[in-house]
Amino acid sequence: MNILITGGTGFIGSTLCSRLLEENNEIVMLSRHPEKIKLPMKAVADLSDLKDSDIFDVVINLGGEPIANKRWSDKQKHQIFSSRIGTTEKLISYFEKLENRPKLFISGSAIGYYGIDKTDNVIEEKERGDNSFSSELCQKWEAVALKAEKLGVRTCLLRTGIVLGKNGGALSKMLFPFKMCLGGRIGDGKQWMPWIHIDDLVGIILYCMSHDNLQGAINGTSPNPVTNQVFTKTLGTSLKRPTIIPMPAIVVKLLMGQMGEELLLAGKKVVPKKALDAGYTFKYRTLEEALINVV
Repeated sequence: MNILITGGTGFIGSTLCSRLLEENNEIVMLSRHPEKIKLPMKAVADLSDLKDSDIFDVVINLGGEPIANKRWSDKQKHQIFSSRIGTTEKLISYFEKLENRPKLFISGSAIGYYGIDKTDNVIEEKERGDNSFSSELCQKWEAVALKAEKLGVRTCLLRTGIVLGKNGGALSKMLFPFKMCLGGRIGDGKQWMPWIHIDDLVGIILYCMSHDNLQGAINGTSPNPVTNQVFTKTLGTSLKRPTIIPMPAIVVKLLMGQMGEELLLAGKKVVPKKALDAGYTFKYRTLEEALINVV
């Protein structure tokens, strides 16, 4: 297939591009630094640089300012918001001008869509969000992406959980303190952590590409979410390190503000119902299996 991708140099995007190239797909990447993109991939700095002869079967939208890198100041919130909404709006405008539109549009989102209210209920794709920043961000991001459906483009909204993989992602920030025996639960440890191994997240994306019955919101999470307390203990066991130094909720709030409250102290029991119902088979169904592979 011919594929256009944004965010292709990120943690998820780079792994995805490697898999797509292994399967002999042709990739064009939208990048702020196209000169840094290595062959066999092509790259453009702007959608206007594409030619009329560039016809894509699939467009994958993973671009956006990292959400957990900095405290959420008003300026940072604006950057996070505009980088996601702006890129998606440009893609929709690009689709509107095309005679030959892509068959599939896969646009990033996150489990933050479901909000921050604590619950132990199982959360499937039909659940609604709330008025937290992370939820409103995802709601508006998805609303823009869904405009592609009105243009006749099958659209999948990938609500990604905590992605576990080597050389990046959330785990890369956790490993050092855990290896130094400084790891421990966050807050009361009862908040859910819907995780997924990066191989399975990429697998779900590829599954969307090959299964026309998949559309709308799709949870990119493992079938077996765990609480923060279980995650902490399992990671410590994998590293053969104790996990006895907790981070109290008050410390999280003081150090990280709203970002810490929404991303570290809140979490829901999100499961990938649509992917399972469509027949996707997970390579890593348990956290133990995933962590053994990664660490």
